Amino acid sequence: MSNIYNIMTNNTVLLPRIAKTLTILGENIKIARLRRKISMEQIAQRAGISRATVGKVEQGSPSVSIGTYIQILFVLGLEKDFLLVAADDELGRKLQDAELLTKKRAPKSK
Repeated sequence: MSNIYNIMTNNTVLLPRIAKTLTILGENIKIARLRRKISMEQIAQRAGISRATVGKVEQGSPSVSIGTYIQILFVLGLEKDFLLVAADDELGRKLQDAELLTKKRAPKSK
């Protein structure tokens, strides 16, 4: 099932690029926490999760639910950043526009 292009982590198979993205996300969350001078224990208490889970998020673990990531972002006051994901979908818009340009003939009038 898994091939050399995938990374196996806690039964979750990820492409290396996706694993790197999660790692960077976790690092960014950690930096945001440190800038605010909030301990992992405080984040855990405010988010209603364990300190170990906060550590997994900061490591970019794929085994942690997306809801937990968002809960931590909320505690840090960054939940609105999540709403920016795919907000400006440049590729999707180009594909949509290309499809509009290649429409078939107009329907025949009766």
